[in-house]
Amino acid sequence: MQSPPAFCYADAVAMTKSSILAALCAALLALSAGCAAPGVPQPPSLHLPVAVDNLSAVRKGSRVVLVWSPPQETTDRAALRGPSITRICRVINQYPTNACQVVKELRDSDLATLQPSGRRPLVTFEDVLPASLIRAQDEATYAIEVANARGRSAGLSNQVRVSLVPVPAAPAEFQAAVDAQGPVLRWSAPPVPPVAGLGYRSRLYRRVHGGKDFVMVVEQPYRVGENEARDGSFEWEKTYDYKAAAVSVQESAKLATEIEGDDSAALTLQVHDTFPPAVPTGLQAVFSSVGQKPFIDLTWAPGLEPDLAGYLVYRRVDGGPFGKAPAGTVKAPSWRDTDVQPGHAYQYAVSAIDLRGNESAPSAAAGETVPLEVK
Repeated sequence: MQSPPAFCYADAVAMTKSSILAALCAALLALSAGCAAPGVPQPPSLHLPVAVDNLSAVRKGSRVVLVWSPPQETTDRAALRGPSITRICRVINQYPTNACQVVKELRDSDLATLQPSGRRPLVTFEDVLPASLIRAQDEATYAIEVANARGRSAGLSNQVRVSLVPVPAAPAEFQAAVDAQGPVLRWSAPPVPPVAGLGYRSRLYRRVHGGKDFVMVVEQPYRVGENEARDGSFEWEKTYDYKAAAVSVQESAKLATEIEGDDSAALTLQVHDTFPPAVPTGLQAVFSSVGQKPFIDLTWAPGLEPDLAGYLVYRRVDGGPFGKAPAGTVKAPSWRDTDVQPGHAYQYAVSAIDLRGNESAPSAAAGETVPLEVK
């Protein structure tokens, strides 16, 4: 048998190599078809807590109460893990500011003691202002900065401004009593320094005893020394808690605002009505019998108390003892006595009674005599 020509052998080898290369290319294409195209390379996460966006601040006396929600995730929208540092920032007379003059640094363990439980717990921090910062025309800018364990942050929170005007000291000798018109409150107001563009007022607050929130019931001009005010919106037979405070009012300043001073000591007052209405006046008795059964008409001046329930009528016959007339509680300031007999003398007195059963003393008496012969 003859061997194949040399050129035929070379062709066969070439075809074999081409088949192998084609198969490899097909396999590579198949593999590449099942793989995603490579994306843009992503930088590594810095694990920065998102910046606080709901900081609020309220000043009361020398204390500034800051409230905010601590961040729960990073700027990469990942859950915040690992320790963090919260910096309380306070800058004087700079708004807005890029600086953080640190008042206090809080660790995670500190935050746990400052925030209650809840869906999005709030942190409450109290900054006590040094006396050297209390100046009429100045203000403080507050911000929060939350950093990761390496001390890096996403920047300052929203910024809030607080006036640094002087405020009066807490009212002293705060007292409360009840008289016939209701609660009356008394206190002593200390002297205040005269400051251009700054005025002062006094405020009284009330809540139902044991309730949550106080509401303002009286505001009046500030007067150094003894002060008195009445609670005009009370209800009888309730128990209230009262407190007083003074407020500084910036009348001309770059940051128009009102800043309250510290509260007085709170006190509790039971508003119990033991006060009767005023004694009725002007009682008159007039006999009449023309054309009908004899009677005596009584009239008197009406009472003006808002809780007046009516009147009670007392009568006596021929100088005997007074007893209640059968009228019961009379609503109007008048009454007709039809139970009179000829030849007898009748005297009357009237008292006022309120909704809680407090009765006044009787009025001055008035009387009439029924003639023996009644026409």
